[in-house]
Amino acid sequence: MINRRQQIKLTEGIDWPIMGLYFGLVFVGLLSIFAAEYREGDGIWNDIIHLNKNYARQLMWLGISGVLATIIWLTDSKFFTATANLLYAGGIVLLLVVIGIGKDVKGSHSWLVIGGFQFQPAELTKLCTNLALAKYLSSLETDFTKMRSRLIAAALALVPCVIIILQDETGLALVYFSFFLVMYREGLPGILLIIAFSGIVLVLSALLVDKNILFIIFSVITALVIYFSRREIKRHRSRLALILGIWAFCSVFVMFIVPMAFTKVLKDYQVRRIEVMLGKENDPKATYNTRQSMIAIGSGGFFGKGYLKGTQTRYDFVPEQSTDFIFCTVGEDFGFLGTLIFVGLYVALLLRIIFVAERQRSTFSRVYAYGVASIIFFHMAINISMTIGLAPVIGIPLPLVSYGGSSLMTFTMLIFIMLRLDADRQMVLR
Repeated sequence: MINRRQQIKLTEGIDWPIMGLYFGLVFVGLLSIFAAEYREGDGIWNDIIHLNKNYARQLMWLGISGVLATIIWLTDSKFFTATANLLYAGGIVLLLVVIGIGKDVKGSHSWLVIGGFQFQPAELTKLCTNLALAKYLSSLETDFTKMRSRLIAAALALVPCVIIILQDETGLALVYFSFFLVMYREGLPGILLIIAFSGIVLVLSALLVDKNILFIIFSVITALVIYFSRREIKRHRSRLALILGIWAFCSVFVMFIVPMAFTKVLKDYQVRRIEVMLGKENDPKATYNTRQSMIAIGSGGFFGKGYLKGTQTRYDFVPEQSTDFIFCTVGEDFGFLGTLIFVGLYVALLLRIIFVAERQRSTFSRVYAYGVASIIFFHMAINISMTIGLAPVIGIPLPLVSYGGSSLMTFTMLIFIMLRLDADRQMVLR
């Protein structure tokens, strides 16, 4: 038997606000998955025992996640720094294995089948990448003011991203860009984020405006800049080369790179969804999921229809309502007020994680915690945007809430490793 002193020692250092928010979101997820799948007359206990429904399988995954969380909590924090690079290498190898022997699920070649279970390595590799990035940025040899160090850090995030794109899993690949928020916190110049934002504007321009017109616009702007900067250019000839270089890059980018990436990288259904979202095409089939999701959320009104009383979700009008579109179940059952409280749980979790990150003595722990916050933020923002029509449907789960063993286990491990590091925050880890 464990005496009281041992119990206190086991729980010493736990950040209880994060624990409470974690269990709160998991509980909301179980309620929502149950609401999306339960029908009158279903044998609940029979479904749970035989794992016939997603809510039953989610309970199983929650149990497995609990075991993993306990193991992590009992592990020495130094283990995570010592194995970070090894875990990252293992994650990359696993992603490459998936390309060869992975199974296609709903157009994505990113799943491994182990026995009767499906597993998505791209989820787990987020954790490995976060550890590796924290390890690299906390190294005494890393000078993040140098371009070489920044390129290596970017490569750590982008290598798994590229491999995942090769698996036709564009949605999860986007999440790896969240690590650039971590790099910004650690000293990445803001100008680079401005350049990245400019790139997004260029992409949207290339999709919305005829490329020949864009070429003319870029040429006129370049000519005007050269004219009004002619005195500066006379003193510094390199300015002319820089201006012409930017003009050449933007022109090639919008005329060749974006169209090629749009047709070669994205699937046809993803292209249609983006075109519909941008107003270039009116295809009811391409937006069916989003329209039904928005109808479900809108029908909930301010207070919602009540738990298990939603008609859109109960009668299967919304596809994937226990996974990618779980947010609409919350909206229909609990209304605007319920979704506001629900999003508030995520905001509270993110703010608490940032608070935890800033109190770390160790750079490793701080970088890792910011990585957890960035990953959760990207998932939450993109998923909710999908369900309300602000982003194309690209298949990103809602953290701790959407049905899925790979997702639940990964986010559980992400959070509990952070809690373990925080409990040892007086240590300096590298």
